[in-house]
Amino acid sequence: MRNSRKNHKHHTKHKALKIIAILMVLVVVAAGSVFAIYYHNARSLFETSYAPSHGKKLRNSDSLVDNKKPISILLLGTDTGALGRDYKGRTDSMMVLTLNPIKQLTTITSIARDTRTDIAGYPEFSPSKINAAYAYGSAGTAMTTVQNLIGNPIDFYVLINMGGLEKVINEVGGVDVMSPLTFNFAGYSFIKGQTYHMDGNKALEFSRMRHEDPQGDYGRQNRQRLVLMALIDELKKPSNLADTKLLSMFTKNVRTDLQFNQLQDLIINYRDASKTVTQDHMQGNGQMINGQSFEVVPTAEKNRVSAEIAKALEQ
Repeated sequence: MRNSRKNHKHHTKHKALKIIAILMVLVVVAAGSVFAIYYHNARSLFETSYAPSHGKKLRNSDSLVDNKKPISILLLGTDTGALGRDYKGRTDSMMVLTLNPIKQLTTITSIARDTRTDIAGYPEFSPSKINAAYAYGSAGTAMTTVQNLIGNPIDFYVLINMGGLEKVINEVGGVDVMSPLTFNFAGYSFIKGQTYHMDGNKALEFSRMRHEDPQGDYGRQNRQRLVLMALIDELKKPSNLADTKLLSMFTKNVRTDLQFNQLQDLIINYRDASKTVTQDHMQGNGQMINGQSFEVVPTAEKNRVSAEIAKALEQ
């Protein structure tokens, strides 16, 4: 099992993640490209995305960024509606990103949405699926829940409304994505190895399919990353960097407890972390418990992931 995981990690690393990758899944890449020329405009737009986590952090995260120390970021993806609405929905994607400028290393560890665990602050609903943490509480609840699961600190979070990215993709004129498998979903057909120019709706449906993927939720997360990376390529084009409407649309679909000056620091001081990018996932076993389908993660697997993340955060 472990050898196959390493082979899968090596394959997907070169397939989808060759730049600083998911670092703020679009936020830092877009902001970093823009602020040098459009600093004041970018600052105003990205400050609307700031939202404190109100979670219990295990260390002084702000000091870590100030001193260029390794940090971790929880990436959350939801596509149930606009951010800020009364019904928040559950997070369909959860990834722990570590940035280590000292080791020149970025790691991305995916956590399946159906992972069975206790929800921080909600013993009456525990154990439950980990994607319920944000719905029951807040981004801070999700951060604390993941901290407890992986046994390592989560310093910041980034929440992305995947549904809202449909409009962003349409605004840039679509994205080009190669399908990693053959499948039909929501009226669309995809063939493994073929590249498609996708509008927002097609890209969103491409990234949503789960049950027909042999890798289930793990496969869907890979396709989400492919769409996001393709969108990053479009956002970096000069014509899009100056598009205020596009940036405004993007920031409306992102929430983070990183402030704009910290985004600048990450862009400038954490650039070397992109020299090596590795990907992993926490592997669970599918089980039906009280009529619900869960991914139950063995203790040995939790310990393995915890050790890998701890190593990635070492100075």
